[in-house]
Amino acid sequence: MSSQPKPLKTTLATLQKVKSRGEKFACLTAYDACFASILSEAGVEIILIGDSLGMVLQGHDSTLPVTMKDMIYHTKCVKRGNKGSLLMADLPFMSYASETQTLKNSAALMRAGANIMKLEGGAWIANTTRLLTERGIPVCAHMGLTPQSVNRIGGFHVQGRDTSQAKLIIDEAHMLQDSGASILLLECVPRHLAKSITESLEIPVIGIGAGPDTTGQIMVLHDVLGISTITPKFVENFLIKSKRGIPGAIEDYVRAVKSISFPADEHCFD
Repeated sequence: MSSQPKPLKTTLATLQKVKSRGEKFACLTAYDACFASILSEAGVEIILIGDSLGMVLQGHDSTLPVTMKDMIYHTKCVKRGNKGSLLMADLPFMSYASETQTLKNSAALMRAGANIMKLEGGAWIANTTRLLTERGIPVCAHMGLTPQSVNRIGGFHVQGRDTSQAKLIIDEAHMLQDSGASILLLECVPRHLAKSITESLEIPVIGIGAGPDTTGQIMVLHDVLGISTITPKFVENFLIKSKRGIPGAIEDYVRAVKSISFPADEHCFD
């Protein structure tokens, strides 16, 4: 029997209070109603319907083939199983290339059940962020390693290791906050850079492969359960570690994030 208290509904205000108190929150991906129910019952504050589904569900070698139709379908599925988590949905590759396209696709995902849109990019999404927030659609800006740009950046590599690139990420993070972003997500950046950005921003920062100092942590569900074909450095298999089945593994992940025992030194980039 789970020892976790019944989850309360998570909002952006909830996450802002977590940051102001110096606490942590947990995020995971989900793509269906069953796992959405398990995650929300375990106390996961944010469920991401990620375009990572292209790799972990559809078998592609990147997120680029994922369509709006895919995202709408899986967002609806997750919405049906959710019991209080904030639902974040990815705008997939080339779905926010124009103002009209951005508004149409964001509205479709919000109608499907999403509470906040996630967009990949730096300064170039500042206007898009402003456009959406002015119309009542919250934005999470995804920086660092941005999988939709894998062809431009030449693969899945740590970002922000050199001084000039780190400064650019810091400057653009502040620009996106000023443009109205409610959350920033940093992927695969050195821990000291993530710490600096988290401390300097007013909004919550979520990390994946970004060290323990961000406000929240996010992982791909299949990585946490040890069923991915590739295991990045920042991944921990909580299913093996827990020995309490899938619900227990998710609860242990949430507990580890909140106690700052995950990510540990071995999961971080310098």
